[in-house]
Parts: sequence; structure tokens; C-alpha cells
Amino acid sequence: MKLYLFLLLTLTYSCSSLKVTDYKNADPKLNLKDFFKGKIKAKGIVQDRSRKVIKRFDVDIIATSPQKNIIKLDESFVYSDKSTSKRVWTLKEVAPNHYEASAGDVIGKAKGQTAGNTFYFEYTLEIPVDGTIYHLNLEDWMILLDKRTLMARSYMSKWGFDIGEITIIMQKE
Repeated sequence: MKLYLFLLLTLTYSCSSLKVTDYKNADPKLNLKDFFKGKIKAKGIVQDRSRKVIKRFDVDIIATSPQKNIIKLDESFVYSDKSTSKRVWTLKEVAPNHYEASAGDVIGKAKGQTAGNTFYFEYTLEIPVDGTIYHLNLEDWMILLDKRTLMARSYMSKWGFDIGEITIIMQKE
């Protein structure tokens, strides 16, 4: 019984949740308005829960700031199966380093925060698959690698179960 209790406590305390503020001292510092300005090219992959790559894609992003605290991202996707999609994000800085965002296929508001070189972003996305719409929870971790390169890892889940991952590398032109 003592061994079981020890293992349970060890597992509980070792699975602490990662926070964006853990990166507050990481460089280079990410300023979303500086990075998301102008044209950005991106490439990525989608992996299923077994980590098998199920799709590759290219993205052309046009980033603008129509107002002081607003960033607009117009994203055009071309997938490896030749299908296409479009998403237009509107990000609003609601407090220093805190953001809310919306897009046509996002349920409700996305919420995000920057710290150091990192942007953490969470939202629920409508994903069409074979005529059915699924609502998946996404957690995006974006890390500024240098002033022109941002890497994003997105973790998809449904009812608390991992569904897959998306990896994207963005490069400012």
C-alpha cells in the first residue's frame, strides 16, 4: 500500500502543467505585432495520434495591423492532396501580452498569452471530415527561433484524448 501511495503522489506531482510564463526569460523576445507584419510563408505537417504524417501543407500568410491593438492574419492553405482552405484570424490584444482571437471556423473566442519567446494559444476548431464537422480542442505553442522564424506545435484533443499534432514553420519574407 505504501508503494502504491508513493507512486501515485510521484505521478501527480511530476505531471505539472506547463505554463507560458515558464518562458518569460527566453530570447529572442516575441512581439506578435513585429513578427506578424507583411508576407509570411509556412510549411507544415499533420500527424494522427500514432504520430503518422497524414497530410503536408504550405501556407501563404498576409499579416496586417488595421488598428493599434489588432493583428489580422489572412491564411491560404494548399495541402498535399491538392485541397485548399482559407482562415482569417483577427487577434486583439486585450491586456499586455494577453490576446483574444476569432476566425470563421473557431468556436467562441481563442485565448492566448505571450511570454519571452513563446505564444500559447488555445481554442476550439471546427474540422470537416468526410461530411461531418468535428469540434477539436487545440493548444498552440509558438516559439520564436530567430527574428524571421517561428515554429508552432499544435496539440489536438477531443474529450481529453489526444487526436494528433500539427507542426508549422513560419518564415517572414
